[in-house]
Amino acid sequence: MTGKDKAVSTSSSDQDIARFVKQAQTVATSAPKSGPAQGRIVFAMDATASRQPRWDMAAHIQSEMFEAVARMGTLDIQLVFFRGFGECKASGWCRDAGQLRAKMTAVQCRAGHTQIGRVLNHVANQNRTQPDQPVNALVYVGDCVEEAADDLGHLAGQLGISGTRVFVFQDGHDRSAEKVFRGMARLGNGAFARFDGTAASVLGDLLGAVASFIIGGFEALTDYNKTKSSSDIGLLTDQLRREN
Repeated sequence: MTGKDKAVSTSSSDQDIARFVKQAQTVATSAPKSGPAQGRIVFAMDATASRQPRWDMAAHIQSEMFEAVARMGTLDIQLVFFRGFGECKASGWCRDAGQLRAKMTAVQCRAGHTQIGRVLNHVANQNRTQPDQPVNALVYVGDCVEEAADDLGHLAGQLGISGTRVFVFQDGHDRSAEKVFRGMARLGNGAFARFDGTAASVLGDLLGAVASFIIGGFEALTDYNKTKSSSDIGLLTDQLRREN
């Protein structure tokens, strides 16, 4: 795709989503400008009905991830989520992660199929339309896959080649989804990790690890892991080293 991003919409007739996007964009333009960002991260999440049983807890956990990023350094973050019938939304770029985190908790699940391909295409389009500000990492959180594995692998591989690392954090234990997610992370020069939807600290630590790596590479990631002593971060580090 070229030109205007047609993979992800930023307009909606739903008042709650319209408010979410408007507020997020306001935050992006009013956030403190302390110089160039040290990196850009797209944080994408599955908000379809399959995640509903644990969504409230998951939303809280995912909101903590923004706090983890905010402590890492100057990063620009964009939130993307999909749900319902072809609904896939992206916020503006936000440097004030705390305020964007607050907006995220308003998102509610709706029945629908996964749209991971649209998310991957969206990130690729961001890189094409803003080559001077490429996306350093895509962090995707989801529990299942309802799309062709080969197509997702191809798109993830294209992102990896372009310099955008793909990190996939799986909520739950769907084995078929795990196989696809692992393939996406490997082809995207990133890493895969699985977490229990009730383990808030694990997911927060994982995003903190990604932020550390984007800002300062393996040295910063190693230092961050020393403060956490997490086996999950250790596994993520091992995967990244194998891809380099």
